[in-house]
Amino acid sequence: QVQLVESGGGLVQAGDSLSLSCAASGRTFETYGWFRQAPGKDREFVAAIRWSGGSTYYADSVKGRFTISRDNAKNTVYLQMNSLKPEDTAVYYCAASPYSGAYYNTRPYDYWGQGTQVTVSS
Repeated sequence: QVQLVESGGGLVQAGDSLSLSCAASGRTFETYGWFRQAPGKDREFVAAIRWSGGSTYYADSVKGRFTISRDNAKNTVYLQMNSLKPEDTAVYYCAASPYSGAYYNTRPYDYWGQGTQVTVSS
């Protein structure tokens, strides 16, 4: 079976850094992504990475601050978050997609983790 488990969330101050991990089990997928959802808002794209090749993609709101990476041997995807802002506060989800396209949309992703809370205080 396929399972995605996020970890690393917490409460930090603006300007701090935080690193999230997504441990994957079962089969591997073409694309892994990070999404986030704040109260009253839709789930939005944060970053994505191709499992084979490692090409990365970022939302404009996090470009230059966040870095997505993966360790193929450990079947783990990471999200390094620097210069955190209060508007980054959300539940962060790891997701897996069998497709290479539309990585910025939630629809291609068939599997989702349970989410981990990231709270950034001002």
